[in-house]
Amino acid sequence: MREQGELERKIGTFQAITINMSQMMGAGPFITIPLVLTVMGGPQAMFGWIAGAALALLDGQIWSELGSSLPGEGGTYNYLKAAFHDRTGNLMPFLFIWSVLLATPLTLSSGAIGLANYAKFFFPGMTGLQTKLIAVAVTLLAVALLYRQVTSVAKISLVLWIGMILTVVLIVATGLLHFDPHLAFDFPKGAFTPNKFFLGLGAGMLLSIYDYLGYYTSAYMGDELTQPGKTIPRSITLSILFVALIDLLMNIGIIGYVPWQTAAKSSNVGSLFMTKAWGPWGGTIITLLIIWTCFASVYTGLLGASRIPYNAAKDGVFFKQFAHLHPKMKFPNYSLLVIGAIMVVCCFFDLTTVINALMAVQIVVQFMMQIIALSVLRKKRPTLQRPYKEWLYPVPSLIAFIGWGFVFFSSGKSAISLAVVWTVVGILVFLGRSFVVKNDWPFKKRA
Repeated sequence: MREQGELERKIGTFQAITINMSQMMGAGPFITIPLVLTVMGGPQAMFGWIAGAALALLDGQIWSELGSSLPGEGGTYNYLKAAFHDRTGNLMPFLFIWSVLLATPLTLSSGAIGLANYAKFFFPGMTGLQTKLIAVAVTLLAVALLYRQVTSVAKISLVLWIGMILTVVLIVATGLLHFDPHLAFDFPKGAFTPNKFFLGLGAGMLLSIYDYLGYYTSAYMGDELTQPGKTIPRSITLSILFVALIDLLMNIGIIGYVPWQTAAKSSNVGSLFMTKAWGPWGGTIITLLIIWTCFASVYTGLLGASRIPYNAAKDGVFFKQFAHLHPKMKFPNYSLLVIGAIMVVCCFFDLTTVINALMAVQIVVQFMMQIIALSVLRKKRPTLQRPYKEWLYPVPSLIAFIGWGFVFFSSGKSAISLAVVWTVVGILVFLGRSFVVKNDWPFKKRA
């Protein structure tokens, strides 16, 4: 029998997949198609999308092993703590939570900003401030809808997922009906010159891997999943495969009907595509569905993100207020409200700046350190029960580590500087807190 303050296991594999896919298939492909076409300079952008999918699959192997062997609320927090606590105390899990407080609101605000950009289809005269205020309103609505029991949340996620699937089916079907291979593969002269291609590929991978972010959302909800040892690997792998197929069909389908030079200049390319194919009514319908899909990503992203500081606070690693559960509806309400508030602030920044910054902040402390954590745990805890093991270990880990490094250095000086400064500040905060309370490395009192 569960205690009053515990979370409930009510989410199965199918619902976990819908939660992951709703987060992954949000604003991403609808706002990054023009950006990837621009940075790669033509239809060779498809290789950026393929490379992003490959990196997500490799990294999904790492998430699957760690998530199935160490299930629980918090995901990466649990993995870093298990791997590094005996040497550096709570430093690494604290830094992860610290990075989450910036990276997660940046990630989710990009979805809200993307939604607001598509609203311009109906209100083309909107000012920049009005667009940002719409993004803020989207955030507040998502927080309000998440203020309920997890069973209701799962049902809402399913409804949003159905809308998302309808959106991509319409776009993919339209792309197949109007596909022109001469447009889709209209590579400009010098497109595959090594220096130019690989420079663009780094920026293209950064944007395309952004489209897949969220494949690990179910790993943050281990205490709310039925059979997490099976549900986490299945939901992660299947989500990536489904979304990779959908994204590739959708992206190639669009540039196979709308010339890539035109698509690269559009801020609402999905609306442009369907309007050209089916007229104003087609543009209106798909814009409403894209708005629906963008909101689904914000909603499910906040659902998973609000659980991250919760677990750390329960352990005493983070501020204790984040461990608070709503007395009646049993969800981490304080964590939800704080992340939502920071997200509101992030909604006022430029979209490209937001994407580059969130990727740089997440990569080092989360994705790259998590790969190291898996190897550490393999050596330190060989008897740990692992319902799922990384295939061909350590090859996927090595390739994923190099891939994340490539993406990090492609994010640009400003984003890299922000990531470094934010991490250094986090280390100082951790050391200051440890010095004051004397209960953690390196100032822990000796018995």
